[in-house]
Amino acid sequence: MNRPYFLNLLRIGLPIGGVVSILHRASGALLSLSVPLLLYAFALSLESEQGYARVCGFLGGGIGWLGMSVLAWASVHHLLAGLRHLGFDFGYADRLATARKTAWGALLLALVIAAGIALRGLV
Repeated sequence: MNRPYFLNLLRIGLPIGGVVSILHRASGALLSLSVPLLLYAFALSLESEQGYARVCGFLGGGIGWLGMSVLAWASVHHLLAGLRHLGFDFGYADRLATARKTAWGALLLALVIAAGIALRGLV
């Protein structure tokens, strides 16, 4: 009888395209799960001046800044990885070398843009 076994993704050595694909799924899940929290914060900020001040105070703090920075990365990465996959549907990057370049490009560009957004939030 063949039993299932645990696959350690860190030991398998996924190619960069696999890493970007997994991060695309993770960023989509993160964005979906964050919608109720963002809607709550939005509703609280519209409720009263005190609610608005509470939301601004939280988002201006360290945990709020970190959370919004992660959501900025998730948004940008999900967009870029989605455009990369859409390009595959149209026949772009059908060669392995081009697919690797677009994977690295999506990964690095998302990090750079998210870092720019996060650092802008500090100013």
